[in-house]
Amino acid sequence: MKTETLNKLVQFRHNLHREPELGFEERDTSRKVGAYLDSLGVEYVSGIGKTGIVAWIIGTVGDSDASVGLRADMDALPIEEKSGVEHISTRTGRMHACGHDGHTSILLGVVDYLKENNDFAGTVYFVFQPAEEGVGGAKAMIEDGIFERFDMREIYALHNWPSLPIGQYGLIAGPIMAGGDRVDITIHGRGGHGGLNPHGCIDPIRIAAELVHKAHTIIAREVDPLNPAVLSICALQSGDLAGFAVIPDTATLSGTIRALDEATREVVRSGLRRLCQSLEQYYGAEIELVIEDKFGVTDNDPGATESARQIIADCFGEEALAVNHKPCMGGEDFSYMLAERPGAYIHVGSGDAEHSRGLHHPEYDFNDRIMPDGIRLLTELARKSLEKQLQ
Repeated sequence: MKTETLNKLVQFRHNLHREPELGFEERDTSRKVGAYLDSLGVEYVSGIGKTGIVAWIIGTVGDSDASVGLRADMDALPIEEKSGVEHISTRTGRMHACGHDGHTSILLGVVDYLKENNDFAGTVYFVFQPAEEGVGGAKAMIEDGIFERFDMREIYALHNWPSLPIGQYGLIAGPIMAGGDRVDITIHGRGGHGGLNPHGCIDPIRIAAELVHKAHTIIAREVDPLNPAVLSICALQSGDLAGFAVIPDTATLSGTIRALDEATREVVRSGLRRLCQSLEQYYGAEIELVIEDKFGVTDNDPGATESARQIIADCFGEEALAVNHKPCMGGEDFSYMLAERPGAYIHVGSGDAEHSRGLHHPEYDFNDRIMPDGIRLLTELARKSLEKQLQ
């Protein structure tokens, strides 16, 4: 890729980083992506899944119904940035702490390259997805008919991965990211005086303490130890620290369930439901439990994964494939797209001395050094997918 084009993409990324937007609020981001596509003369449709965009380039080598999709996410996170970089976020409590600004810029780089090098047969679709961070962007695009309107036979995505060094690529067939739920629990008890009549109360804090303790034993005693799973209660709110002698009426808790297969995920859900029901009955409280499906298991298609592994080896050498790469218990709503079409999700090493902070850390910044290889990888994935479909 030309140095001039790469510099333009880096500046574009820095501009996105300065003005981050949360899920389904990416109106400025979508306009910027649209303006870049307009400058290239590339066709696209906006407003898919509220703020998403799908662009496409049709190859010039004959007529072919071969097609492939490449996806990048666009949204930021509700985090106050502390990175200290020159292009630091200008929006209070908002930052690109997961590198979606980089993913979007990489995908625009692929568009830029293939617009000038369209000597292929078939169609490459470019999916700029909103609201990946647990807000349902992939689902929204699917519900808007993305795969009916744009016939992608395969689909691929990458994600920068600071725990892998630059030059390493993490890729496995089957589950690579966990399925995940949001858990919300409200305990309705009966408040009162903590010194005068605690015996006349139904103490929600007491119930919450027992619930947290017992919930964290579900994995150890109800889940097959060979099936990875997580249940974490991450927040608890009740009462007022100034009211040291006041037993409150309610306690609220939130947390998450993660697993690498749906059967295990349901075991954990079932265990939590039974726990809440038993505590409700024993203490005479009312316990509301809401389990919200946030994302499915990101399940890489074996054939697409093998193709991607070969492309990585051909482009960067066999040594670029991370040895014994493990699935991650984080979540990714690209899972819903992979449930609709075969494809693969790839972890791209981005760690170096200047970029050691992990994803979602307030001091994180995307590593621009991976941009050229990210563009090359997605470009080759698209080309080889089309070639494979013609065989």
